[in-house]
Amino acid sequence: MTKRTRISVVVVCLGAFMAGLDLFIVNIAFPALQVQFAGTGLGGLSWVLNAYTIVFAALLVPAGRWADAYGRKRVFLTGLALFTVASAACAAAWSVEALVATRVVQAVGAALMLPTSLALLLPEFRPHQRSVAVAGWAAVSAVAAAAGPPIGGLLVQESWRWVFLVNVPVGIAAFLVGARALREAREADAARPDGVGAVLLAAGIAALVGGIVQGPDWGWGDARTVGAWALAAVLLTVVARRCLHHPAPVVDPALLRIRPFRVAVLSAMLFFAAFGSMLLTSVLFLTGPWGRDVLQAGLEIAPGPAMAAIFSIPGARLARRIGMAQVGAAGTALFALGMLWWLTQLGPVPDYAGEFLPGMVIGGIGVGLVIPTITAAAAVVLPPERFATGTGVLTMGRQVGVAIGVAVLVALLGDPRTAGDFDAAYAFMLGVSVASGLVLALLGKVEVAVPATAPGRPSPAAAPEAVAA
Repeated sequence: MTKRTRISVVVVCLGAFMAGLDLFIVNIAFPALQVQFAGTGLGGLSWVLNAYTIVFAALLVPAGRWADAYGRKRVFLTGLALFTVASAACAAAWSVEALVATRVVQAVGAALMLPTSLALLLPEFRPHQRSVAVAGWAAVSAVAAAAGPPIGGLLVQESWRWVFLVNVPVGIAAFLVGARALREAREADAARPDGVGAVLLAAGIAALVGGIVQGPDWGWGDARTVGAWALAAVLLTVVARRCLHHPAPVVDPALLRIRPFRVAVLSAMLFFAAFGSMLLTSVLFLTGPWGRDVLQAGLEIAPGPAMAAIFSIPGARLARRIGMAQVGAAGTALFALGMLWWLTQLGPVPDYAGEFLPGMVIGGIGVGLVIPTITAAAAVVLPPERFATGTGVLTMGRQVGVAIGVAVLVALLGDPRTAGDFDAAYAFMLGVSVASGLVLALLGKVEVAVPATAPGRPSPAAAPEAVAA
């Protein structure tokens, strides 16, 4: 590996790290936001998370296509700059509405940056090395998850605003180095991405999530709740129809015809509904019924993400030997076991080592096996010219899962005050992770896709020979 390649890997992984770190730090800052904006309930504050998640999800695929068409280095650096500036704006927010608005801008930057980072990374490795490269890229997010709670806990001691300001110096440094080290690449004759479809997708997901979040207050049969879900159904149907006819749709139907890719996206959506719920639930439980301060809660959550980071690379190597389906399904089973432990063991009297820590560690190991496996299964079946777009679709599925998971969590928790109020949340996470494992078990054998014979032309259909039997 050349010096330029090593520097490029560091830069693109820093981009992925920033996007992951920001999500986990914001989770740990949630109690501080509840104090700062005391007049806003849990449902209202959840939009600080979900506005980011929804916009991020909707723009990932168009961003991947923009990167393919206009240059992956250019789009990555644009996203990195926008994310850095928006982070500073989030730190200056004076209201919940201002914070949500700046989080939307931050999400645009993250959407430009994340799928492009993997697209810049994979061509630096030979085809047979790419599953491990993907696992390393995914492990960066796990490291961000491990670092997020303790770093966030420390920063929040000073102010919640520092959880956003921490991105600024890292972003500036990564931009300056990346401008020199990254190698430009683009796809010839790429069609203009469906921006209208992306907006409709964001609106549809927002309507779906809004109905779930507001349902307990409005009433599940209230006209506003039903209307939100009806609007979501209409908008998402329109998006689906546009995907069938637009030359550069939000979700390319040809990608979904690749069986391992389709299975990986569905499994990721389900698993991240559970994973996103778990992150927020842990913070609310520790700082609520158990009365931990934010710093202590961050330190007590950290072992789970640390296990995810530790097991990511070994899990990817094991998946190459015995199969991605087997390792991924085992990971979802471990995560479900961790949630079952919490459901049956957590009580009102704090007992960190005996009650909370085992579930966090077991679940964290499961996360370390699942995330790299799903990511690799989706990426290695794609031809190189579709890395950015395919990564965008996969990450979109993950973020949609997080948004729906957090929305369901808010609806289930209401205003939690006792340990027993969290039981429904643990049961939800248990059920959804089991469903993810059942889907992942259908993955079958996954083989590396053969590059297209005509460089620069889209060829997701070139992968049927690489599809599992």
